Amino acid sequence: MSGYLINYSYYMKNESLQNELKTLLGERYSTSSSVRNNFGGGEDVFDPILPQAVVFPKNNEEISSIVKLCNQTATPIIPFGTGTSLEGNVLGINNGITLSLEKMNKILQINENDFDCRVQAYVTRKQLNEELKSKGVFFPIDPGADASLGGMAATSASGTMAVRYGTMRSVISGLTVILANGDIIRTGTRSKKTAAGYNLTNLFIGSEGTLGIISEIQLRLNPIPESIMSAICQFENLESAVLSAQQIIQYGVPIARIEMLNKDQMEISIKYSDLENLENKPTLFFEFHGNENSNKESIEIVEAISIENGGSKFKWAKTTEERNKLWKARHDVYYSVKAEQNNIKVYTTDICVPISNLVEAIKFAEIEIKNYGLRAPMVGHVGDGNFHVAIQYDPTNKDSYKVIREFSNKLIQKALDLEGTITGEHGIGVHKKEYLVKQHQDNLPYMKLIKILTLQIKCLDSFKVMLVVVKQLFL
Repeated sequence: MSGYLINYSYYMKNESLQNELKTLLGERYSTSSSVRNNFGGGEDVFDPILPQAVVFPKNNEEISSIVKLCNQTATPIIPFGTGTSLEGNVLGINNGITLSLEKMNKILQINENDFDCRVQAYVTRKQLNEELKSKGVFFPIDPGADASLGGMAATSASGTMAVRYGTMRSVISGLTVILANGDIIRTGTRSKKTAAGYNLTNLFIGSEGTLGIISEIQLRLNPIPESIMSAICQFENLESAVLSAQQIIQYGVPIARIEMLNKDQMEISIKYSDLENLENKPTLFFEFHGNENSNKESIEIVEAISIENGGSKFKWAKTTEERNKLWKARHDVYYSVKAEQNNIKVYTTDICVPISNLVEAIKFAEIEIKNYGLRAPMVGHVGDGNFHVAIQYDPTNKDSYKVIREFSNKLIQKALDLEGTITGEHGIGVHKKEYLVKQHQDNLPYMKLIKILTLQIKCLDSFKVMLVVVKQLFL
């Protein structure tokens, strides 16, 4: 009988929540199975998990109201951007409410003279750069997928130009965040530096919605370079290509992009992206930003290092169209692997190690790939020690997934042994929860504490907060 009462109580609370959300949002509240299915996952290996409903707020105040209502019934909220996540970050788990940010897609402010802008969370990097083009500035963080900037902030994304321009953590100067209790807070400033208080901005970058919902982002911009030049160099073996990348970075060449594709990936990309005059060999993609003189100096150094390690003469993308085609081929790597066979899924790894340990990490990956009998296209932001293995598998074959997971476990452990990380840019999501314990065992109690406190702010006076902290730490 007691179980029945508990279930009935939950049902009544949930029904009340749904009615209040309908009243608040009208047609922007949906329980349609087709809508829920569209928001049941990202581009990962998981089958969709449908939320109980999807909501579409159009401003900060509506998000706050939604959060407050869900908080009353302890209903989980899953923030959702463009859905390009690869780690199960946006699955509709625990019968939660998915909060789509697609109505919040405005560029709020552009200050080209100060090289900054402010955008709502659903603005994508392509949308932003299209708007910035006429103003002589651009936004440099380029993960490949046309992700939302809110999602990129939430996962601390980076991409192909991180070696020159950094990651999302380096270009975000402020945020608007709706906390779990519905509070709307604004962190950071437009100024280039500040010494005022704690850096709350960085606390939310990479938090993946666990501490609050990012609704606005203040971003730093860069001037469009006078000269942009792209080239490729092919090698007889992967080790030589990676060693070249490592030496180029260690030499201090101010290169904008340096990307690696292994032999398997080149074979796929040549076919998928119709790349001409290229062989199925390990390949480095280069891009140089600067003026003509500085680029010329950088190119001479990079080409000399590459040739010394057995690389070919550079093949140049001579026009803007050729350059765009080259980098589109690089960005389409995931889709090219997925499209090679019907009815397959693609398991992606995402480790990052210190640049001096990159050769060892990739050699280890190659050996284990052979040991497990896998065909594994590989791509890497080798300028910052980050690389991905994309493994095709049949989702109906449980044994094949088990083998891939074993390989992934070994690769992650190798990254940790080399003082690296379990994820360079994809985040944790559902996929890497167990690995987070490995990397941050000492830190996890404090991460949990921070989350608890974001839930209990304004519900507790300072003395009670102190008691909660003590209890969580020592009990």
